[in-house]
Amino acid sequence: MDSAAINSFIPTLDQVDSWYEIFTLLPILIALELLLSADNAVALASLTKSLDSSELRSRALNIGITISLLFRIILIILSNVLLKFILIRVFAGFYLIYLFFSNVFFNPDQENAENETKNNNNFRFLRVVALLSITDFAFSIDSITTAVAISDQYILIIFGAVIGVLALRFTSGIFLKLLDIFSRLETAGYVAILIVGIKLLLNTLIEESILPDYYFYILILFAFIWGFSKKESKT
Repeated sequence: MDSAAINSFIPTLDQVDSWYEIFTLLPILIALELLLSADNAVALASLTKSLDSSELRSRALNIGITISLLFRIILIILSNVLLKFILIRVFAGFYLIYLFFSNVFFNPDQENAENETKNNNNFRFLRVVALLSITDFAFSIDSITTAVAISDQYILIIFGAVIGVLALRFTSGIFLKLLDIFSRLETAGYVAILIVGIKLLLNTLIEESILPDYYFYILILFAFIWGFSKKESKT
């Protein structure tokens, strides 16, 4: 859901008369982005768990999220062309759903961990960076589509994307630590991914939405309440 916060403020931002008025809204935007990026942050933090050290995980997050930001800016600038192809949104929705099933039911990282550890650390690092970039980009498509539909102020939309990415990097670092404390949180994050993927497909393929968007956000909230309901047992 990251970058969704800026969408609500774009009509207000279109009417402001000075940069001073924009910066008065900045703390509110940042606070909302920190809250709304939780599902994406858990997903990205979970994808880095296969890396051996916290330094590698942090570096992968920095590189992957930076690449994704470049993808977001390109998509925003070329939105009049790219967003006409619904296959992009359909691919993003199915990719998020695939991510849920592949990590919750098949868990390929654990199956291949021993093989990848032997002489394949660089490949594993690059693989994680690629997954981070694609996953964050898939998450951002829905909010970018909404933002572009609401406003043609591309500078403001890019500004919102940058805020979203900074908030996402901050919350991802927090969730890297929380994943070691709460045993259900990783699964809850992937459930949130599944919900976002289904929402993206429904909004793309069905002209009149079956459920209001806030229904999906409520489901994500319940997923995270469940995710924080059990701590890892200390041995």
